[in-house]
Amino acid sequence: MKKDTILKSITKETIKDLLKYFIGLEIDDFEFLDIEFEKIESKKTDVLVKSKDKIIHIEFQSSNDYNMPIRMARYFLEIYSRFKEYDIFQYVLYIGKQKNYMKNGIFTKSFNYEYTIIDTKTIPCDRFLKVDKPEALVLAILCDFEDKDPKEVIRNILLRLYHLSKDKNDFKKYLLMLEELSTSRDLKEVVKEEEMGLQHLKWEDLPSYEIGMEKGFQKGIQKGIQKGIQKGIQKGIQKGIEEGKYLAMKEIANKLILTFNDKEKVADILGVDEKTLSELLK
Repeated sequence: MKKDTILKSITKETIKDLLKYFIGLEIDDFEFLDIEFEKIESKKTDVLVKSKDKIIHIEFQSSNDYNMPIRMARYFLEIYSRFKEYDIFQYVLYIGKQKNYMKNGIFTKSFNYEYTIIDTKTIPCDRFLKVDKPEALVLAILCDFEDKDPKEVIRNILLRLYHLSKDKNDFKKYLLMLEELSTSRDLKEVVKEEEMGLQHLKWEDLPSYEIGMEKGFQKGIQKGIQKGIQKGIQKGIQKGIEEGKYLAMKEIANKLILTFNDKEKVADILGVDEKTLSELLK
């Protein structure tokens, strides 16, 4: 699955997030325009949408193309010929490894034309890490990690993808997308390394779970037996098992908070709300 294919196949909901977080446009009501331009080698634009009095055109670019201004100008003229009554906004989202050297227009004594180039590496990744849509979340890999450890960011992305995916096949699809996009940041090996530990993550599979369960059951059953002397061995042991489960989760919660230092992330992994997590961390 190539980068262009991934980015061209994003959903309408994801386009809203892309427009909002990459471009700064908040648009709810729009429609995709499926138009072929016979006079241009690349007959179709990557993204072309219409919203009220606006036409928004987006091209994704993974390498420096010095003919980009000409290509964008040709698209502009074709779009303008069909939608003269609309304001036309054009953007190139640059996702390449190298520094962007492309010009953002054509400027001569007799002709001036301009569009906007956005280098995704200048966009803070936190904007996408907070979005609860897997297709949008994978785009965080293209953004600026700032002073964050890449392994930690990627681990966070993988954990959230795991919990936002419908099933294992859905999860694998997003992993493939993430791997392909990560090549733009030279992070494919880091992604694969983190995948090894998290691809089949369930909180029950965490090493700390088994340790926590063992400790929790021991403590719980001991308390249960003591209570069982007074209220009946069977009820006491059952009570102990329940308490053991609680203590096990408590043990795991405290280990996870030391690992991630993020309550929201830990609550997400354990599948509990923040109030329950606060009780577990006491």
